[in-house]
Amino acid sequence: MQPIVRDRALADGLRVGQAAVDEGLLKATKSDVPFINEAARELTRTAGRRLRPLLVLLAARFGDPGAPGVVPTAVVVELTHLATHYHDGVRDQAAVRRGAPRPDTNWDDTVAVLIGDFLFARASHILADLGTQAVRLQAEAFRRQVTGQILETAGPRDGRDPVEHHLEVLVSRTGSLTAVSGRLGALVSGADPSAVDALARYGERLGVASHLADEVATPTGRRPTLPVLLLAERVGAGEPAGPANRTDRADLAERADLADRADLADRADLADRELYELLTGPADRPGYAEAVARLHTHPVLDRAREETARQADAARAALSTLPDRPARAALESLCEAVVRRAGAVPPAGPGAPTAPSSSG
Repeated sequence: MQPIVRDRALADGLRVGQAAVDEGLLKATKSDVPFINEAARELTRTAGRRLRPLLVLLAARFGDPGAPGVVPTAVVVELTHLATHYHDGVRDQAAVRRGAPRPDTNWDDTVAVLIGDFLFARASHILADLGTQAVRLQAEAFRRQVTGQILETAGPRDGRDPVEHHLEVLVSRTGSLTAVSGRLGALVSGADPSAVDALARYGERLGVASHLADEVATPTGRRPTLPVLLLAERVGAGEPAGPANRTDRADLAERADLADRADLADRADLADRELYELLTGPADRPGYAEAVARLHTHPVLDRAREETARQADAARAALSTLPDRPARAALESLCEAVVRRAGAVPPAGPGAPTAPSSSG
């Protein structure tokens, strides 16, 4: 995901910075052990949007973007993201994640976990040169990330709204690393403390919005996703139906005679329940691919898109105290890009439904 950059100097600076980050990643994953070299570098070559390093580079524009700690910080946050990508692939046990082969497809789970550990170790080595404050902030972000993974595994407590629980998990699992990317990028560049805090808030909400956009695009998988949780709420699978379900029933009532209301509602509930049972069953079950296609046009997708937009709006609002610079406009354009991505409905087919990674 790239921002819209209309300022030539900023565009040139970002290109130089991203090239330096790529070079730093190659250097950081170099090992005397050929197998480690191959495994670690494979993931750096096939990585996706590099959102976190981008946030570091843009946040540094509110201080000195040429400060010596900026590029190493961007390398650290990306190595951390890649390490969690390895570990999450093992936890998910999915053959495909976000349309790309799972990172440990060619190695068993033990090796995949160890490669993730290797990347964590390399990140810690670089981080040590950035000072104790940077180490402390990164450690806190990692604590939050692990806490989110534990919360996700444990599931919501009795009486807790599963949708609220899911959003809390995303704040910890995904928002923590994007938040620290904004915070550290501003901090190592010498930005004003108020800018440091604003960019951390921005990063957290953008991370959640970006993950939700992926869940809208790929709404099913081994992990809970917001669209499936909203469908569960709608059919009463665990929690009472929310306001949107009551609105849908009201719409049905307006279109039906009084005598037919119960019948229409029952048929709608039955269709939704069958859809939910298909989506939460085995992916090789007959009718699964068709169920995924139905979910892509279901009203719960609109509710998920609304939540994505709400998180993106909160990210944009966090930038309101920052000076009006090209970097701020670029950060705002990332919010717009996330909302656009959530609005796109990709074609569904066999093998398409996979779970998004923990850090987007």
